[in-house]
Amino acid sequence: MKKVLIFLILLFISSCNIDDELTIELNEYDLEVISYFKEIALGFENGGVSKITRKWNSSMKIFIGGNSNSILLSELNKIINDINEIVSDNFSAEIVSDSSTSNYYIYFGKGEEYAKIFPSQSQYVNNNLGLFNIWWNNNYINRGIMYVDIFRANEQGQLHLLREELTQSLGLGQDSERYLNSIFQINWTTTSSYSQIDKDIIRLLYHPNMKVGLNENEVDLLLRSILINEK
Repeated sequence: MKKVLIFLILLFISSCNIDDELTIELNEYDLEVISYFKEIALGFENGGVSKITRKWNSSMKIFIGGNSNSILLSELNKIINDINEIVSDNFSAEIVSDSSTSNYYIYFGKGEEYAKIFPSQSQYVNNNLGLFNIWWNNNYINRGIMYVDIFRANEQGQLHLLREELTQSLGLGQDSERYLNSIFQINWTTTSSYSQIDKDIIRLLYHPNMKVGLNENEVDLLLRSILINEK
């Protein structure tokens, strides 16, 4: 009986030590990253889907339609390079010239023209200068579409919308009021670069150990483990 009691005490102490380790070894910024990840990466603004992790497990092959220009194309290449430098789980994004090989479509132009190509978006284009929509199978994203209205948005606004909508298409579908300089800021800004915390949540979603289908509690534990192991 004493041996059983001693074993249970040791087991309890060990469990407490694990919980303490997960808390003690994380600094204030780590905890902010975890909190922001759960705010941005679980579910989407519209559609009423479950709040779980989703991401691509194949390359994003982008085909461009509409009326692009050198400034938008240069910015798109910059965004792609930024994303490819951040991720580490074999995901990558690239531009393709053949629509039949693509799984992601970007349209630059008028909302009503975009809605003619994708009628399901017609109810949204009037009130949105940029939109994205993605599809998935078993919580792995496998295709998507987006548009930027280059007639109603000025140049800086276009660059912001291009980065925001493309980034959210990675599976980071929520907005937040929390950080003014974040690409996920819910209020209108013209931010056209990633803040450090933006980079960290992209990196963590596309970390080799990140799984799809995780709810808030499950992803919290996994993020703590990933961040501790990186120290």
